[in-house]
Amino acid sequence: MPPLPKHQEPLVDQFVCCFERLDDLTVFVDFDLVAQQLAAGDSDNFGYRHWKPAKSVTEASALDALYQKLPSRLPRLFEILLLSYRWAEVDLKCCALLANPPGEHLDGFLRAISKDPVLWKQLLPAGYVQFGKGRDVDYDPVCFDLRSRKKGGDCRIVKIDHEEILRNDRLKITAELAPSFEELMRGTIRTAFPAGA
Repeated sequence: MPPLPKHQEPLVDQFVCCFERLDDLTVFVDFDLVAQQLAAGDSDNFGYRHWKPAKSVTEASALDALYQKLPSRLPRLFEILLLSYRWAEVDLKCCALLANPPGEHLDGFLRAISKDPVLWKQLLPAGYVQFGKGRDVDYDPVCFDLRSRKKGGDCRIVKIDHEEILRNDRLKITAELAPSFEELMRGTIRTAFPAGA
């Protein structure tokens, strides 16, 4: 895998540092097996524990199995994020990032993004790969729009109405969250670390 341009090198680590600033990373671990694997310390009086993203060294060849299921490559920064860290679902304020569970392969991430077979079946053929969802109870998928690929392989980030898929078998973009994954990362970093804070 070729190296990142210099201006992108620190982005992945800075982005992951935002997780703890934007989400308290507290979970009732009995209901979240990924967070349970990443949890540190004992449960509090209510059964909640804190988890932390874990640095991981995953071979680039782990992407091969993922790409057997996807129509196209994901943005390079996202590939590096997948190979470098493991995390539970995390609230980034603009959306929730689906989990990339611990393990030497990316099977857990593939399970997370294909968990809903109806969404999976509708999104992929249209060129959308889900990697997130709305916040809290918002189930709308947040996707890479692979049809909008730019020079360098990045693409815009869109939110799609899940009700339109489930009820009307139709894709309806409700918002563009960022013109690229790099911009989503930079916006998340600005939210977590405002200038002067």
